[in-house]
Amino acid sequence: ESSSHLPAPKDVKVYSYNFRSSLRWSPVEVDRGLVLYTVHFKTGALNQWDEMNCTRIAQTECSFPWSLKERPWTFFLRVRAELGQVTSEWVEADPFVAEQSTTIGPPTVNGVTEGPHSLLISVTPPFRSGAGDLIQYHVSYWENATSTTKKETETSNTLFEIRNLKELTLYCFSIQIELIHSESRLLGEPSVPECRRTTIS
Repeated sequence: ESSSHLPAPKDVKVYSYNFRSSLRWSPVEVDRGLVLYTVHFKTGALNQWDEMNCTRIAQTECSFPWSLKERPWTFFLRVRAELGQVTSEWVEADPFVAEQSTTIGPPTVNGVTEGPHSLLISVTPPFRSGAGDLIQYHVSYWENATSTTKKETETSNTLFEIRNLKELTLYCFSIQIELIHSESRLLGEPSVPECRRTTIS
């Protein structure tokens, strides 16, 4: 039978969060039998398709193996459906470059120490930083009473202080990461606001 009898997968896209990436697609519906899927990849440097760790799988998602973790590289991925000896056409996803296209989540807030005029905040980035990475933390903070007026500060330290605050006042803050790397800048999602009350001196 020719390949035209088996529909090709649709909605073929790379999803990437904190540099953990996978290729996903919609299932191919057939009247009988189990449709399996095979995924290939190639890099921008080598024009040759290779098998990924997903050959004749039943799932509609294929996680990138560790060998595909190079964030500046351009990856091309394709998937086809297979039913017995019958295969569909290959469907390619858009070219993928992790350091331009991953979604960066918010940093983890490890701890907050309240002072009379400051909050000392400790954070951890949501991914392992690579060589040449510059991570900036954008901190928005506001008095809970006047939440319309937000102030901003920036730091590259994972332990930093918000200063010049009023005593015994509730302040809320939200933090997002900006990853600056050679050619690209990537702004992450803001953290859920947290609120702390300053102490008295």
